[in-house]
Amino acid sequence: MMAAIECGKRGRRVAILERSQKIGEKIRISGGGKCNFTNTYTNPTNFISENPRFCISALKRFTPSHFISLLEKHNIDYHERKHSQLFCDKSAVQIIEMLQSECRAVNVDFFLNVDISKIEKMTNYRVISQSKIYESQSVIIATGGKSIPKIGATSFGYDVAKNFGLKIVQPKPALVPLTFDGETGNQLKALAGIAIDVRIECAEIQFEEALLFTHRGLSGPAVLQISSYWNHGQKIIVDLLPGINFFVALKTAKDKSPKQKVKSFLEGFLPNRQASSIASEINLPDQFANTPVKLLRTLSDHVNRWQLLPSGDEGYRTAEVTKGGVSTSDMSSKTMESLNVPGLYFIGEVVDVTGHLGGFNFQWAWSSGYTAGQFA
Repeated sequence: MMAAIECGKRGRRVAILERSQKIGEKIRISGGGKCNFTNTYTNPTNFISENPRFCISALKRFTPSHFISLLEKHNIDYHERKHSQLFCDKSAVQIIEMLQSECRAVNVDFFLNVDISKIEKMTNYRVISQSKIYESQSVIIATGGKSIPKIGATSFGYDVAKNFGLKIVQPKPALVPLTFDGETGNQLKALAGIAIDVRIECAEIQFEEALLFTHRGLSGPAVLQISSYWNHGQKIIVDLLPGINFFVALKTAKDKSPKQKVKSFLEGFLPNRQASSIASEINLPDQFANTPVKLLRTLSDHVNRWQLLPSGDEGYRTAEVTKGGVSTSDMSSKTMESLNVPGLYFIGEVVDVTGHLGGFNFQWAWSSGYTAGQFA
């Protein structure tokens, strides 16, 4: 819709072909129905790509301030949450209605329930559906990734790119809960429902956010963030008490209060169920007086550097986005057009540009769509 609006402003005749019965479903379900539509501190470091600089041009061309101005034009109230995330006060549907209104203002045509079987390039492009053939000078692929198939996500965009000879960076689920099996899985399942603030690390990348224990493993913002960097076979490291050197705290307690119960001391820092789980796992003695310093070190390592090996993730079913996609090496960062197929554009999640959690993926959608709309 963002691309269509900008094409329409230039006097282009524009049609949006939507596979589903409704448009903007990913907007509607996002942010708990409030849509985390942007982040005021958006910058290239918030994105993952084989070419980290690819997103710079589009993000400069259309910034969070530009999108905020569009909301204010339509009198949509919004608020800021932690980490500069912006949400609608009322409903994500307001964003969809705003974009539809802007489309109507420039005479964009909407065609819903369009099942496209083939796109071919003759003199013009021919987009072939089961009931109709659409012809155009340009085609913009804004089909997203494979995440959340229940709202209609497919690999269509990647298939189109491959048919036209563009390279694909292997797609994988991102911003997705991690799963665990075996003994670790059972331990985590027993802690389901507990949420704590942690520092999480994988492949030398760190995030400080909330972690949530689930019946299948780990979720919450911290885990979703790190999942975009995690690969099978890699361990993650969790600091359950970021900013606290727990070994120093334990050693001090042992020296000052040797009769204090170690488990009670641990419960002063962590939820009781979690403290009990740790105490049981490492077989803690009752009192500090009976706990050797070596065991205190083992306990502090479990708290400050808890190492876990995920067995997998929950997949596209629950992944908020898809990492990878159409290779930026085959595209112009200034126009979003294919370098070797004139008139073919790719925008948003279908491209190998993946944002962190917090409104960045929507901002990439607005920015890349706006950019393509200036040229298509």
